[in-house]
Amino acid sequence: MKKLSEHVQSADWKSEKHVPVIECADRVSAGEAFDIKVSLGKEVAHPNTTEHHIRWIKLFFYPDGAKYSYDVGSFEFNAHGEAASGPNEGPVYTNHQVTASLKITTPGVLHAMSYCNIHGLWESSKAVQVA
Repeated sequence: MKKLSEHVQSADWKSEKHVPVIECADRVSAGEAFDIKVSLGKEVAHPNTTEHHIRWIKLFFYPDGAKYSYDVGSFEFNAHGEAASGPNEGPVYTNHQVTASLKITTPGVLHAMSYCNIHGLWESSKAVQVA
């Protein structure tokens, strides 16, 4: 039996539309809030239709030397053009992008996961230093 981690895919976001792109400063001040933007399809657009869309993004922080990671946030995208009149007929489409603000006191690694309703789980990471 496979573990869930064996089903998580990763790649270079510049060539793969399913990989979360983490954008934030490489170095932040300890204890001061900073913004992190996580999106998909920065270089290669990901569809946002009833049939093919990003359902959610999760963001974690793993401090250097820690045993466990910290759950920063879960962000769901629930409107993909669905309507009573049919697929892609609805008046609203949520965009698969989120900005979170947080404070850290130690360096570590941000991990983002996303879920595509057709292509499954994807991940990426970015190191953040503390000044």
